[in-house]
Amino acid sequence: MPADCPNLTCRAAHPPSDAGREVEPEAGQAVVRLRLLATTDLHAHILPWDHHTDRPAEARGLARVARLIDVARAEAPQSLLLDNGDFLHGSALGDHWASIAPRRRRPHPMIVAMNRLGYDAATLGNHEFSRGIGFLCAALEGARFPLVSANAHLKRRRLVAPWVLLPRRWRDTCGQEHPLSIGIIGFLPPLTTVWERGVLRGGLTVEDILTAARREVPRLRAAGADLVIALSHSGIEPEHRAPAPGGESVSRALAAVSGIDAIIAGHTHETFPKAGGGIGIAGKPAVMPGFFGSHLGVVDLDLIRAERGWRVLSHRAELRGIAGPVTTGAGAAAGHSSSDRSAPDQPAPVAPNLLATAHDDLVALTATDHAVLTQRNAEVMGRTAVLLSTRFAFVAPSEALALIASAKAARLRAALADGPLADLPLLAAVAPFKCGGRGGVENYTHIPPGPLTLRHAADLCIHPNMLVGLRLTGAQVALWLERSVSLFRQIMPGGRDQPLIDAEFPSSHFDMVHGLRYRVDLSQPPRFDATGREVNPEAQRIRDLTLASGVPLGPKDRVVLATHNYRASGGAGFAGTGQRANVVFTGKERVRDLIADHIRSGQGTHLRAGWSFVPMPGASVIFSGAASEMLPQAVEPLGPEPEGFMRFRLTL
Repeated sequence: MPADCPNLTCRAAHPPSDAGREVEPEAGQAVVRLRLLATTDLHAHILPWDHHTDRPAEARGLARVARLIDVARAEAPQSLLLDNGDFLHGSALGDHWASIAPRRRRPHPMIVAMNRLGYDAATLGNHEFSRGIGFLCAALEGARFPLVSANAHLKRRRLVAPWVLLPRRWRDTCGQEHPLSIGIIGFLPPLTTVWERGVLRGGLTVEDILTAARREVPRLRAAGADLVIALSHSGIEPEHRAPAPGGESVSRALAAVSGIDAIIAGHTHETFPKAGGGIGIAGKPAVMPGFFGSHLGVVDLDLIRAERGWRVLSHRAELRGIAGPVTTGAGAAAGHSSSDRSAPDQPAPVAPNLLATAHDDLVALTATDHAVLTQRNAEVMGRTAVLLSTRFAFVAPSEALALIASAKAARLRAALADGPLADLPLLAAVAPFKCGGRGGVENYTHIPPGPLTLRHAADLCIHPNMLVGLRLTGAQVALWLERSVSLFRQIMPGGRDQPLIDAEFPSSHFDMVHGLRYRVDLSQPPRFDATGREVNPEAQRIRDLTLASGVPLGPKDRVVLATHNYRASGGAGFAGTGQRANVVFTGKERVRDLIADHIRSGQGTHLRAGWSFVPMPGASVIFSGAASEMLPQAVEPLGPEPEGFMRFRLTL
């Protein structure tokens, strides 16, 4: 380093923005500035398009993130681009490609897109395994970047390397070049083997994240890593909660593992840090860049050479969104079909403040598949005489969910017709996958009366789940419902405008059972927390539980319940799941295909969830939703909220 360029002068020219872990440099020490760019939970969303509604979805898509990547690289050429998993599956385009892959041997479009953008490394998420290990291995063959996973193993070998060293030569703030070796290590949730049991068939082992980290990080350091970046496909647990062994949200505890310098978190589709940046978790820089390409994570590190190697002097972490605050009432969205535009009770289109245009290269990459899928999705299967919507599925029975339940129940009834279970009551559990929340104000299924097309079937069930039948007791069904209605906060009698929904509770866990009648007593505390942990064992919110016929469902009565493979495998910890002895049927068709067949058959809706809240005179609750002209009984709008939502009041 030149004698006339002391380190403090260089720091003044390039001031670190946010002090994290600080190590005071000595005069003449080098400062190397490194930028980490990160994506997570892309779920095969390349285009800013929603194939379920057949209209633009401007606030998503790797094609838009690509513009932010270009800008961030121009600002800081010494950078690494990393992905945190769940990139292969989870969109209509991804499902379409998977369906034609056996007939057309070509690289996966997501892998091609990531190659074009020059990703430096990526880790595997749980959904990488949704089509089985064979499909995953074939898809990864074309990757020109290393894949890592320290806690996932096949029976006799590793699927991918636990970590990788990326050798780089970077200049310090005074122009002198230094060799650095950047270690990248990855992790995914141990529950992957439960969630994907049907396709994994025991072929994968996923160990506890922290156990694997404490073993592999020292090895990575010993191999010569000057810096260790953890790609943690795992949520960030609350500060006050110690992670359970095998937990899926342990990024805070992972950050505290000695030898790790920065964390890229994900899996739970949340964002971190919030507006304004932050100093990270456990004193380490960290980002969680949303989902579907909503954000680019940016971590800036100032590195100095200390006695035992390079260390982080200071850091700053921020998120850069591809869209800013939204506005409503901006007119019909481009690409929205004429039948939808003229339909009654259609939502006011959301117009995001776009901050990044789509990258032409990536749009062209998927143009053919996009056109084929759009044409295929336009196939008319039948008609609906009623509105199929999940906008108010949290506060009243939904016709959209009733249609899904009817399709699942019809298929299961046919499968069991000639067996010993044919005479048992048949029920169906369905949750609203799209019900606002983190997905935004357009994250609802909302199908007006009229033609039903193939895209509507996919919109009703956005995940490639398969039908499973379980034999349960009445007691287990009651607990299943208690788990579901733990979505609601406890409501005090006579209290006005109390918040109704626990924002941490995923809508996909609000699994209401069709074919029953019951009431929900909100004066009781929730029996379970958002993760499924029983926190109030004596609480009982479910009242007056009967079959649809009015016959009481006793604790020892037997029923057959139609659900899906994720739930039956133990996903989210519902009563009676994760037990092979309870499984009486496992289907090979995707639930969305069953829905399409059911619509084509013209059987309609025959299975409903007859539930309501226990009246609480003088009490009211508030919740957020999408603006609507058709409201359930006792619901009234109160006014707009940020991000395009509307605030509603429900009088109990």
